[in-house]
Amino acid sequence: MSRMHIHVLGICGTFMGGLAALAREGGHRVTGCDAAVYPPMSDQLRALGIELIEGYGAEQLALKPDVFVVGNVVKRGMPLLEALLDAGARYTSGPQWLAEHVLHGRHVLAVAGTHGKTTTTSMLAWILDQALPAGRKPGFLVGGVPLNFGVSARLGDGGDGAGAPFVIEADEYDTALFDKRSKFVHYRPRTAVLNNLEHDHADIFPDLAAIETQFHHLVRTMPSQGRVVVNARDEALARVLARGCWSEVQRFGTRREEPGGLCARGEPGSFDVLRGSLKLGHVDWELLGEHNQMNALAAIGAAEHVGVAPAEACKALASFRNVKRRLELLGEAGGVKVYDDFAHHPTAMRTTIDGLRRKVGLSARILAVFEPRSNTMKLGTMKAQLPWSLEEADLAFCLQGDYGWSAREALVTMGERAVVADDVAALVAAVARAARPGDHVLCMSNGGFGGVHAKLLAKLAH
Repeated sequence: MSRMHIHVLGICGTFMGGLAALAREGGHRVTGCDAAVYPPMSDQLRALGIELIEGYGAEQLALKPDVFVVGNVVKRGMPLLEALLDAGARYTSGPQWLAEHVLHGRHVLAVAGTHGKTTTTSMLAWILDQALPAGRKPGFLVGGVPLNFGVSARLGDGGDGAGAPFVIEADEYDTALFDKRSKFVHYRPRTAVLNNLEHDHADIFPDLAAIETQFHHLVRTMPSQGRVVVNARDEALARVLARGCWSEVQRFGTRREEPGGLCARGEPGSFDVLRGSLKLGHVDWELLGEHNQMNALAAIGAAEHVGVAPAEACKALASFRNVKRRLELLGEAGGVKVYDDFAHHPTAMRTTIDGLRRKVGLSARILAVFEPRSNTMKLGTMKAQLPWSLEEADLAFCLQGDYGWSAREALVTMGERAVVADDVAALVAAVARAARPGDHVLCMSNGGFGGVHAKLLAKLAH
């Protein structure tokens, strides 16, 4: 691999930051810029020897890198982008650079779906890390920090990655301002997990059918000797495969009487893995919820395609520790436990609350605290689903932002069970007033949520 200097625009995003770390590990010189250079990503990147610049100033053109790697946060009108276009400088997208300089020639295992991508990618990487022969440590790029690894990306196989499989979280969001295909189309996997499919990213996809088309683009890139690991319960994914599939299909979440499919028997925390009626292995672990049971089946089916027997995959999952911000207990104050979770889509919120409910039981109170922060939620596309997503919570607390729609109106059917606050301070005060010893406060957001977790713990401690 020839060494080069790359300058990454939008470097503090999870994907672009992971790309930068991989490039640095591969011996490239890496610099980068972002509108907000802040911890923890900024600290991680600087620790790798990556120079960071605040903002998108045109003066960065003087760095004269071999190529500018442009993230999808970059828009026309940004001075650096205008300058590099005027200068005729070389530029590419993050997924394209990754495909050409990291993924090419490797067995790529891509994990796609509306929900569970980060967790399932992390499970799959951990299975391969534990079960592949010595000298074949997998590389990975995850949109989070798996607790088993402590980093979101690595090349694998001693550093150069040659011959080792590569596991990647395969996002359907668009690639860059000059490439409106989904990121995952660039990855050309031999193994693809299709976990589930709902309408999301309403800022770029007008409806579910548009996302199904992108997923079929991914399926069309798969080789005939590839494997598509697909959720058998998902109607949208069934429509995707009905358009045409040229690879082996391994379904999961099937009924036991269906031959060939992977299914589970038992509770989410302790279950047998079966193919049809044949037992393949058993999983005992600490994760919660049927969604994680399904994620496990997907990871087991994908790992099998690179030679890991399901029984060995099950053993590896026993020591899987999940990902930061997945029902992560941050602390306890005044007898109240406070959790953090990345859930931001109504289905994910409902699933997360259900997972916590299974853990704490029916008698404990769950206080759900959330902000509709994703682009889809800000548009109000799914506001009608919010009461449904919060059904299993005893009380719900929402932060009203500048969304162009009223959270109070959206939650009116919940009556006194729902409280809407106009700022974080008011939200914290409302939760603290309502909370009592033994409660579980679940904070859900795909952002920093104004530091609400620490503020809640401080308020509850007094």
